[in-house]
Amino acid sequence: MDEGLRVLTERLRRESRGGAAYERLVGTGDRDELAGVLTAPGQPLWARELAAYRLGVAGDRRAFESLVLLLNHRDPPRCAAAADALAVLGDPRTARAAAALATNELRVAYALQPVRLLVRLRAPESVPALITTLERRLRPHDPYRRVALACVEGLGTLADPRAKRVLTEALAHPALAEAAVTALGRIPRQQQRS
Repeated sequence: MDEGLRVLTERLRRESRGGAAYERLVGTGDRDELAGVLTAPGQPLWARELAAYRLGVAGDRRAFESLVLLLNHRDPPRCAAAADALAVLGDPRTARAAAALATNELRVAYALQPVRLLVRLRAPESVPALITTLERRLRPHDPYRRVALACVEGLGTLADPRAKRVLTEALAHPALAEAAVTALGRIPRQQQRS
């Protein structure tokens, strides 16, 4: 069992209080049974999460919608598990969905995992979404510094010259300055001049 699945199953075992339904979902190899949990009425959240995660890491795209909903959940461990599964899933809609969640100002409190997922995906949508999200976080007294820092670090990882301007602006923010220096240092010099 990989580490991500182990952490998820331990958390969901506590949430579900174990039992036959939990053991069945953990033990089944039947993807149709797992997919059925995602659409059946009255399923508890822990069951939907477990089914979606297992389908996602198996590359079954029937998990996509459920994983995107979990990526935008208020519970950070659910968001992190959904991001892990979406990164493995390989669905071409993932980057667009993550970008939409990362840039949604009404849900910015839950944007950390979508931002990190965009970095992992390295998709065409990644850099523009991170730039947009970071620009909004550079406003005075913005309370979402963890999201801003994740954007700065992510833009450094992606090392795209389009990020130079917003990373330079981030230098003026003490909580972001050190990471912005590092990120700017990762952009190749000849590209920084353009």
